[in-house]
Amino acid sequence: MVGLAATASDALRQFTVLEPQVVIMDLRPPDGSGLEATRTIRKISSTVGIVVLTMYAGDDQLFGALEAGASAFVPKTAPGDEVVAAARHAASAPSAFTAADLAEAMKRRLTPGGPQLSPRERQVLELLAEGMSVAGIARQLFVGEPTAKTHISKLYEKLGAANRAQALMTALRLGLLKGR
Repeated sequence: MVGLAATASDALRQFTVLEPQVVIMDLRPPDGSGLEATRTIRKISSTVGIVVLTMYAGDDQLFGALEAGASAFVPKTAPGDEVVAAARHAASAPSAFTAADLAEAMKRRLTPGGPQLSPRERQVLELLAEGMSVAGIARQLFVGEPTAKTHISKLYEKLGAANRAQALMTALRLGLLKGR
């Protein structure tokens, strides 16, 4: 490690001075956008590897990192060896993008009309949009909380979302929420 920055602007300053082989960029640093910083670094250098490391690991974030010029995309929940592997990949092939869920994300993106949701998944999506808790969804559907959690997890997976907000934003963008 040759440098450590707490903000995107500090990362950009340090990048120009230290000229590292690989940059590990947070998607949402306190002072702005990690994707904007990634774009700026990529404009400065086509040979630096850029790994986007984030707790926001939905499809939109993955494709945003790809479009910004990142070399790799890794969720913060990934084991350390995956982060190291991504950094090695970025150093050796800075213009070749890698992400663990890239193939699945591409399938979801290329499916005409968005993901195919079952009637139950559509119900769960509507209840999530109404702001219901897991317990509320379970009561509404007359199922146990573990079953409701399973429905929600499958819905998140189909939408390429890591959480409720990402699922709802994706569903809105794809027109999956009625009358919204």
